[in-house]
Amino acid sequence: MTSSSTVNLLDLDAAGLVAYCDSLGEKPFRAKQLQRWIHQYNAADFDGMTDLAKSLREKLKGRAAIVMPGVVSDHVSTDGTRKWLVDVGNGNAVETVFIPEETRGTLCVSSQAGCAVNCRFCSTGKQGFSRNLSTAEIISQLRMAEFALRAARAPAGADARPDAKGERVITNVVMMGMGEPLLNYDALVPALRLMLDDNAYGLSRRRVTVSTSGVVPMMDRLGADLPVALAVSLHAPNDALRDELVPLNRKYPLAELMAACQRYLRVAPRDFITFEYCMLDGRNDTDAHARELLALTADVPCKFNLIPFNPFPESGLVRSKPERIKRFAQILMDAGIITTVRKTRGDDIDAACGQLAGAVQDRTRIAQRMERAERIIELRRAD
Repeated sequence: MTSSSTVNLLDLDAAGLVAYCDSLGEKPFRAKQLQRWIHQYNAADFDGMTDLAKSLREKLKGRAAIVMPGVVSDHVSTDGTRKWLVDVGNGNAVETVFIPEETRGTLCVSSQAGCAVNCRFCSTGKQGFSRNLSTAEIISQLRMAEFALRAARAPAGADARPDAKGERVITNVVMMGMGEPLLNYDALVPALRLMLDDNAYGLSRRRVTVSTSGVVPMMDRLGADLPVALAVSLHAPNDALRDELVPLNRKYPLAELMAACQRYLRVAPRDFITFEYCMLDGRNDTDAHARELLALTADVPCKFNLIPFNPFPESGLVRSKPERIKRFAQILMDAGIITTVRKTRGDDIDAACGQLAGAVQDRTRIAQRMERAERIIELRRAD
């Protein structure tokens, strides 16, 4: 842990590190050196940063630290999916999941301890909401996973530390773990900047995806500040059903959400929005629902990712049957919409979509948390 007077350098993006070095009387190039040591070489302390002047290393020892959350557990599924439970203090933990595929490795990162949105089909929302994660806690999930995966792949006795030219294991990041990323905007954006920075993780904007349940004002702000790929958790083709499944819809209904998607596409690194759609037996999976979806999204270039529901007892919901999912997908594809059905990965370690639950000690009432988040959004909108 850091003291109140100690700066955790994992909280700082490039601009933050430049400002911090300036406060120490150091030139901007020192910030780049620090960033490479921290994010590309996995440095845990300052003694090993051999190209930094000894005087700077001594300054840093007294004023700064590199502090990662601890790992509570680390499990690997039979299909290769790997899930870490990460301790973020005060009895709270979040989950981070790596999904290996032939041509890429995707890391699913959490942004909050718990979630205030409380989507009906998501186990995270059922446990309540504790707090937002810091930038350090968000980027630490990528740092921890990247170097753990490198170590696992390295031959016995080999140095798993990457250099600037090393081939990274994680090629894609999706902010689809625990929490609603856009309700933690101020911590999210510096973490995204680090993911994209060539002196840190060097990912492209097309390979970093923020998933949102539809926080319209913050979608606009992300488009202005740092447009990365966008996924929208849609899950229903009309307001009445979406109000039930995604309560945030009562604040930002579908007409507003579709308009926000169109605005985002003007600046997005991809020329489409990905709509996530959890397939629920008898609730949102009929032919009529599919045709409603086509009408709803007619003016939004998009692709659909259909997600077989991962059941949990509190939901009262059932996964759509495979033949129903196939029929639903076919209706969308026949209309020219690229449609995929997400493979269920990591079921045996509860790492599949909608299963992330972590551990949240402070189960503050969801309604109060949502009201507070909405007040913050309104204040930002007024600014």
